[in-house]
Amino acid sequence: MSLLTVENLSLGYESNVIVKNLNFSVNAGDYLCIVGENGSGKSTLMKTLLHLQSPLGGQILAGDGLKKNDIGYLPQQTQVQKDFPASVYEIVLSGCQASCGLRPFYNRKDKDLARKNMERMGITALAKRCYRELSGGQQQRVLLARALCATRKILLLDEPVSGLDPKVTAEMYKLIAELNEEGITIIMISHDIAAAVKYASNILHIGKNVFFGTKNEYLKSDIGKVFLQQNSSSQEEQNA
Repeated sequence: MSLLTVENLSLGYESNVIVKNLNFSVNAGDYLCIVGENGSGKSTLMKTLLHLQSPLGGQILAGDGLKKNDIGYLPQQTQVQKDFPASVYEIVLSGCQASCGLRPFYNRKDKDLARKNMERMGITALAKRCYRELSGGQQQRVLLARALCATRKILLLDEPVSGLDPKVTAEMYKLIAELNEEGITIIMISHDIAAAVKYASNILHIGKNVFFGTKNEYLKSDIGKVFLQQNSSSQEEQNA
């Protein structure tokens, strides 16, 4: 069943259109990777899906009873956010805020959910640690646990492995894949095209050319072949 359907969506700021007439859908259980060149509108699309920014045209339709506060979100971190002086437990528990409604406090159900998701992410032992004292990989696990407190259906992840070393990156991708296998729908922005074609069920490529389809269809498409080649060449230059 479709959780999100995007119809003729145009993205941008004021009169500056970045993407025009975008169409795609996300079904329950999908693992959608959004790829494309820098500045192509990937983060703008993510903000629009989260209703943090209004589209310039078109519409986003929610299905299967999905509500705005049913979406878990892991954004790219700023330096200020990395230095946030709160405990791990407090940050994870804050993911329950949307479900509190008018209730000005966390109840036992919220606290149990926070503990469950900390255990799920392997960070229970870090509960009392200050967030800003953690490594980058540990911080991402905390934020993923927080996002899981907001949803049982769908996670939106904006470059979740940015700045992480290869070992921690592999661990994070494994965690995300396991969540998807458990039934959580994933929408992830990634500059890592190799990981996208390894883990994703579907690919949305935006930019001058737009593609939406299965991973295998993307690998066979002209746009996919060109983008994969460009990224392979860029990676070789960085490693030289």
